[in-house]
Amino acid sequence: MREYLLTLCVTAAVTYLLTGPVRKFAIVAGAMPEIRARDVHREPTPRLGGIAMFFGLCAGLLVADHLTNLNEVFVKSNEPRALLSGAALIWLIGVLDDKFEIDALIKLGGQMIAAGVMVMQGLTILWLPIPSVGTVALTQWQGTLLTVALVVITINAVNFVDGLDGLAAGMVCIAAAAFFMYTYRIWYSYGIEAAAPATLFAAILMGMCLGFLPHNMHPARIFMGDSGSMLIGLVLAAGAISVTGQVDPDNLGFGASERSTVHQMVPVYIPLLMPLTIIAVPAADLVLAIVRRTWRGQSPFAADRGHLHHRLLEIGHSHSRAVLIMYFWSALIGFGALAYSVNSASMWIVLGVVFLSAVGLVLLLLPRFTPRVPAWAQRFVPPRYRRRRGADEAAVLADPAAQAAAEPAEPGDRAPVTAGVSGVNGATAIGPRSRFLDRG
Repeated sequence: MREYLLTLCVTAAVTYLLTGPVRKFAIVAGAMPEIRARDVHREPTPRLGGIAMFFGLCAGLLVADHLTNLNEVFVKSNEPRALLSGAALIWLIGVLDDKFEIDALIKLGGQMIAAGVMVMQGLTILWLPIPSVGTVALTQWQGTLLTVALVVITINAVNFVDGLDGLAAGMVCIAAAAFFMYTYRIWYSYGIEAAAPATLFAAILMGMCLGFLPHNMHPARIFMGDSGSMLIGLVLAAGAISVTGQVDPDNLGFGASERSTVHQMVPVYIPLLMPLTIIAVPAADLVLAIVRRTWRGQSPFAADRGHLHHRLLEIGHSHSRAVLIMYFWSALIGFGALAYSVNSASMWIVLGVVFLSAVGLVLLLLPRFTPRVPAWAQRFVPPRYRRRRGADEAAVLADPAAQAAAEPAEPGDRAPVTAGVSGVNGATAIGPRSRFLDRG
């Protein structure tokens, strides 16, 4: 565990320290596109944050290669080199897109090529544990197609959700943390060395995200761009592919026969057979976006402002609250699947997930309600939640601008802004922005 933590810390430190210089380089290089109508930030912000994340990945792999226990991963497996090759290719495509905005079909082709490069070097799915059937061996073509599909879907799911400050990095970090706990349990508790590469990938991915988040939290000073979102999506997919179908269920000793073993291992393999389980929120956003755009007769890659985070802003959530809500649902799904894989017979886990889901639904509806604060607690709450009396109260509440002007100016207080009006933390421009051209 100490070597994994050291690798994580080195990756996070390198990513964090390089992000500042990369930001200056992005400004000089002109990687600051004009604000489009679908964007939620108000000022041009440099991209290319993926450069720092890629060098953090390289640093993490380099350090792990020189550690006593983790060095065996590089000796016994070619998967770290396969990951680095695919990551370098997808990162290069992302950098070009951040600077020149290349065509979406070219990016899709590059994603498939990057996945193919990893398959050629051995990072592929060999077999699948199917409930009530057993272990199903895959042919070379079947394994290649399934691997490429998982990589492309995961990359685009992460890329689609990258629409708010700190959203993609935080959600992927949560997914990587749940995945790390799962793979480390397989590697440490059952002594299965085939899970070691996936554990290493998850630790490095957490370091990349944690190192970049301080620069990317609202208000963001730099965006990761496609060079970062596609990179972390590929690393997350590579970790799932590394362990899916390469860990023999019989080695886990859950059952007397192969069929019973696989059947009992189904809850454990949920996050691995379908990585979208631990990134279910961006995956749902991806599916909804494709359906929405094709229904309108548009290309599935045509950008719009109908993503889940846009919807949260439209119903009244602030930028920070929308991000935290997305974090909550990602953690609930990811760690819920992890807990279920550890003890699928516990009813308390199911009840806990149901209860937290109800809490999440209440949080989604909070902007539609204004809590009533007792008179004695008026001074302890922000002005937007304080009661007003008389006829002026109705007039003020009916006019958001008047409500903002009527609030006492206190240090640290922010004026409330309804959905569709820019001004909340400088990032909720949901209404039409006539002065900006939508370029894509």
